[in-house]
Amino acid sequence: MSQLNQNQNQIVTPYQEHRPRLALTLGDPAGIGPEVILKALADPTVSKNCDVTVIGNVDLLLEAYNQLNLTGNLAALANPDILSVIDVPLKAEIKEQVIIGTGNQASGAASFAYMEYAIAQTLAGKFDAIVTGSIAKSAWKAAGYNYPGQTELLAEKSSVDRFGMLFVARSPHTDWTLRALLATTHIPLRQVADTLTPQLLTKKLDLLVECLEKDFGIKEARIAIAGLNPHSGEQGQLGNEEIDWLIPWLEQERQKRPNLQLEGPIPPDTMWVKPGQAWYGNSHSQNPADAYLALYHDQGLIPVKLMAFDRAVNTTIGLPFVRTSPDHGTAFDIAGKGIADATSVKAAIGLAAELVNQRLITRLTDNQCNA
Repeated sequence: MSQLNQNQNQIVTPYQEHRPRLALTLGDPAGIGPEVILKALADPTVSKNCDVTVIGNVDLLLEAYNQLNLTGNLAALANPDILSVIDVPLKAEIKEQVIIGTGNQASGAASFAYMEYAIAQTLAGKFDAIVTGSIAKSAWKAAGYNYPGQTELLAEKSSVDRFGMLFVARSPHTDWTLRALLATTHIPLRQVADTLTPQLLTKKLDLLVECLEKDFGIKEARIAIAGLNPHSGEQGQLGNEEIDWLIPWLEQERQKRPNLQLEGPIPPDTMWVKPGQAWYGNSHSQNPADAYLALYHDQGLIPVKLMAFDRAVNTTIGLPFVRTSPDHGTAFDIAGKGIADATSVKAAIGLAAELVNQRLITRLTDNQCNA
């Protein structure tokens, strides 16, 4: 691999010694990944407190940069020549088949190669965190890689079987932080009830509690847990899962974790009222939880995206390193037009740096307590 613009001779101060080192993958090069990355890194405040290295293909990044400069949309773009970039070589036939705005086998192969390289280098200690650009699962499949998403690849390569998708967003209205964990992720809705078990929820709750302590410094958390059925089953009138196992499971967890406040199962249609009030600051009776546990994908992501579509960050918890990702897709329909919004990428970079620093603080504090 060739590396561009790496200053090996700079003087490192004690402060800089702990600057988070972030690997930022290009994502699918046919999508908006290159554009939002160039826009995000054009803002000097984004890398003020961290070192960001783009993991991708230099030729494709330059191609995107040149095309964007021809669109007439004059948003600031970082010049790839002055960025820290690690060039992941691609076969000539793959590069030639990457077409901006069209996800295909070639773009899937490219984005997968970027991910593999970033994971390997991070596990080797070269980076503290990975910020992943958006990929198209269909393009991965066309290239022969059958993963539900990047999360599962990260878990496999890291040899972990306990992991989860936590969505984090900071309100621009009130500065309140929303944290929402999904108990199940990319599975058909008809499979949700059969997939959910007390054992699965205990695993997810363990992960969430560990994350709140390690990554956010919250040791006695208040966690809201959703019901599965409308009105949380309404005493068995609208489904039996709550009565049969969800309520008994929650009672057991309360006894096991007396230092936590576990609320629920909360009817799914009302669980998001307080977070909405806290996000927009339109109620004096706000009392939001530290985190929310949703039982399936849309139960959690519809309200998260309604509140924070351009600010939410997908965070994989349970990995041996920090991983964040913007909460948007490849948007092939607008790729190369210069109109993509880089807000979520900026948020993903900022959160990754914060989490790396918080893990360091937590580790130092734990070491002092154990000394």
